[in-house]
Amino acid sequence: MADQPKQINFTIVPDDDASAPRTYANFCSIAHTPFDFTLTFCEVMPLTDKEIKAAESEHIVKAPVRAKIVVPVQFVPNLIAALQEHWRVYSESYSNPGWNKGTGPVH
Repeated sequence: MADQPKQINFTIVPDDDASAPRTYANFCSIAHTPFDFTLTFCEVMPLTDKEIKAAESEHIVKAPVRAKIVVPVQFVPNLIAALQEHWRVYSESYSNPGWNKGTGPVH
């Protein structure tokens, strides 16, 4: 009985350091291995006429990577649950008739 590990309950909170950069991204690419998930956040700006023509022929639009986050696979279910809960609260708080839930793919 004396060898049982002690259970400690605690809450993790971000140490809000004002020097930490805030990064904007409006696109996320997701990849995975058997061990982790990589979320690559990019900022996609409106395309110029030249970029549109290039995209039409090459079928590629390059966007600058703003952050690449790698998380262990065990972390993903909690991340999904937290995003779903925050989306539920957001939807209830800021219901906007222009935003239809679940009508298209999320990338």
